[in-house]
Amino acid sequence: MEHLSKYLTKDIKLSSYEDKLFKSDLIFEDHMLVWFISGETKIIQAESTFNFKTGDIFLIPRNELATIINYPKDGLPHKTVVMHLSTDRLKKFYEHVAVNKTIETAPKIYSFSNHPLLESCMASLIPYFSVAGEFPENLAALKIEEAINILRLIDPGVDRVLANFDAPGKIDLINFMQHNFMFNMPLERFGYLTGRSLSTFNRDFKQLFGTTPQRWLSDKRLSLAYYHLAEKKKRPTEVYLEVGFEDLSHFSFTFKKKYGMSPNQLSKNSHN
Repeated sequence: MEHLSKYLTKDIKLSSYEDKLFKSDLIFEDHMLVWFISGETKIIQAESTFNFKTGDIFLIPRNELATIINYPKDGLPHKTVVMHLSTDRLKKFYEHVAVNKTIETAPKIYSFSNHPLLESCMASLIPYFSVAGEFPENLAALKIEEAINILRLIDPGVDRVLANFDAPGKIDLINFMQHNFMFNMPLERFGYLTGRSLSTFNRDFKQLFGTTPQRWLSDKRLSLAYYHLAEKKKRPTEVYLEVGFEDLSHFSFTFKKKYGMSPNQLSKNSHN
């Protein structure tokens, strides 16, 4: 699978996936503003699923778990312009901006499909990817500041996300894991998102669940896969990525070991 990236700066890039699909479970340290040139993306979160295509623009907040599956479309690669809205840049921006400090429940992902101002801002970056030499930092700062101002013009409520610089605090571990077990993340990241060190995460997990995180995660993912295959009539190729497995053959082996039949056998039985 060929992944090509061209960087203007560390915060602005042109990303292209040439092959059939690319899947990753991610948690971004920066807010990510993405403009689609071609292809499709499916983003799966604990409570929501989003599908984005050519022309769409969306903002993924930092520290939000997501499974992202990128597809080429109509013979064209999955191609996007991606802008990182880093904490350092946002802190500088909001030094001179008055915002409502009340942090309310916000959408997990903001969608700005085909918005002309944002599209113009992102499209204006394209010619620079063909210019040799280093992209000036002052110009990058202006482009990112322009994008932030447009986001605030479109939706003033975006401040409650962009101006929130708090690290995750210690939260209810059971509730968090029940909602996010399908994301194939290192245990260190689960710990960080629940406000715990890795050792504290493992200790708290064993006390609350009576088993290790690895065993519990595998069992939960397999149970969810069984539900999708038996009740939702999905096929194994549709399921394994969405429940936290990276490889179809490993998923099939693990599934058969637990349930005594392969995912294909269960899928065939459920379609009869």
